Amino acid sequence: MTVSRRGLVAVALIAGLSSVAGLARADALADISSRKQITIAIPTDFPPYGFVGTDLKPQGLDIDMAQLIGAKMGVKVELVPVTSANRIPYLQTRKVDLVISTLGKNPEREKVIDFTAAYSPFFQAVFAAKGVTIRGAADLAGKAVGVTRGAIEDIELSRIAPADAEIRRFEDNNATVSAFVSGQVVAIATGASVAGNLMARNPQLGTEFKFVLKDSPNFIGVAKGEDALRGRVNEIIAEARSSGELDRLARRWLGRPAGNLPQ
Repeated sequence: MTVSRRGLVAVALIAGLSSVAGLARADALADISSRKQITIAIPTDFPPYGFVGTDLKPQGLDIDMAQLIGAKMGVKVELVPVTSANRIPYLQTRKVDLVISTLGKNPEREKVIDFTAAYSPFFQAVFAAKGVTIRGAADLAGKAVGVTRGAIEDIELSRIAPADAEIRRFEDNNATVSAFVSGQVVAIATGASVAGNLMARNPQLGTEFKFVLKDSPNFIGVAKGEDALRGRVNEIIAEARSSGELDRLARRWLGRPAGNLPQ
């Protein structure tokens, strides 16, 4: 029997659609259990959430969270370094099972991937040396505070700082950090990642978290339709919240407890 070219194309198209449908119906949790390994996307250039240590191995809050999930599931963890640009495509194409990479939740992202409950805070805050007493905005009175011009922390700080606080604005994060390290300002208003990098590079300063300006928690990304995997990860997050493990991780890497994260 002769099959036309159009018929062959139709057969190929149907086969292709069947493969895609099969992929969409795949049970990632069952697959992970079967191969006894979970593949998790993590950052390696965003301290304190994820960075490469002196031993050339990834470390940070997101890496610890990935290892916690693997341990609770009883499987080996394969860490896959990603960037902000490719982390969601890696999840959509099933190159990874989960994304634990300072991922915020918004309506646009919810159209293409699913999210677990939040697992860690991501915030802009005021930081200063341990010997400097700053418990809230009122304590900034008479103090020089460095901030990057136009950043979220600049907007939030300007809104709550007392009139006699000396807000010194710099053109980029590097200049803001340099001003703090050199003693031009006694406090710095910045994001957790910038502060984490500052602390790691300048331990002699004894810099610590003082108070939050704005909080935007991190969530774990899961491929659309993988409800069983999302449910299992949510169970692990809930257990870690109840046991204090989330607070312990946040204190270790961010200098503050995780607090009340959205579920």
